Amino acid sequence: MATNQSVRRHLHAFTRGRIIGKLEEGRSVTSVAAEFGIAHSIVSRLWRQFQTTRTAIRGFSSGRPRGTTPADDRYIALQARRNRRQTAGEIARHTTQATGRPISRFTVARRLHGGGLFARRPVRCVPLTPAHRRRRSLWCREYRNWRDNEWGRVLFTDESRFSLSSDSHRKLIWRERGSRNHPSNIIERDRYGGGGVLVWGGIMLGSRTDLHIFDAGSVNGTRYCNEILLPYVRLFRGAMGPQFLFMDDNAPCHRTVAANSS
Repeated sequence: MATNQSVRRHLHAFTRGRIIGKLEEGRSVTSVAAEFGIAHSIVSRLWRQFQTTRTAIRGFSSGRPRGTTPADDRYIALQARRNRRQTAGEIARHTTQATGRPISRFTVARRLHGGGLFARRPVRCVPLTPAHRRRRSLWCREYRNWRDNEWGRVLFTDESRFSLSSDSHRKLIWRERGSRNHPSNIIERDRYGGGGVLVWGGIMLGSRTDLHIFDAGSVNGTRYCNEILLPYVRLFRGAMGPQFLFMDDNAPCHRTVAANSS
């Protein structure tokens, strides 16, 4: 039945005229329906309509008037792009205040969808500046020809802070398809509130360090030496010999005099 309804909605005016012409010639409803490959009920309703109104053209209602103007639609999309973390309800309130006409959040969502903006979870990572990308590109070109035996003597380490509170992931942003990793759609870090722990770890080809959890308090150069360099990194350096390479980042505790002298 759903297929027949779909066919009826898409009968062109020319096809309707042909059907009425064949029926006026004396053809039966059943034979005309079989010839055009449509349901008997569709031809029957079309014939009754023609006998009553003397026309086979479908009547279209004007429908509900549109609640926003093209200028309103542009304003709604502009708000979403200026602040992608606004909800549809917030945009609806701002638009209502600006236009003086009540606009619902459902209308806002439909207008944004029509403009190619959809509510999605933002990407959570550290956005890179042009300087970051340039330095990383230079680093990759410098070491692109290294072999496994050369990478096997490098120890990569880093610290990560983990939040002890949950994240509902209900804070969405408005973004276009294919723009997931655009800088405007990236959250640099999560701020959930509550406590957290700082965890350190290191990896190299075929091996890794144990995870080290820092107790409460900040990590300075002295603490970094006492808890990381001496008990962990020094053991790997002794095992690898003079060709050992230690990779860290530019965190302040890595660049202190105490850390460099160790």
